[in-house]
Amino acid sequence: QVQLVESGGELVQAGGSLRLSCAASGRTFSNYAVGWFHQAPGKEREFVAAINWSSGRTYYADSVKGRFTISRDNAKNTVYLRMNSLKPEDTAVYYCAASETITLIPVTWEYWGQGTQVTVSS
Repeated sequence: QVQLVESGGELVQAGGSLRLSCAASGRTFSNYAVGWFHQAPGKEREFVAAINWSSGRTYYADSVKGRFTISRDNAKNTVYLRMNSLKPEDTAVYYCAASETITLIPVTWEYWGQGTQVTVSS
């Protein structure tokens, strides 16, 4: 059984930075992609970023390009999301997900973590 466990979410002031972690266990992800989505209260879950585990190629939503960086540590089976220049509108629950293909559509991703709350105060 695949498990994804997120951590690192907290309250931060606007302009600040956070690093989220997604620790994966239960399988190797050499043929998978790992992504981050966020969901604000009353809104749909949205794609944030993704990384192809084997190639390292990265993908970003336009709203986070230049501010967020996704990376992976193969030895630790962990994916990180570095978030800089945080804005109040980044406030959301951030979820880690894994899938064989990268899409913007949450329902197509196979495995999900429980989420971690990020709150950005103005």
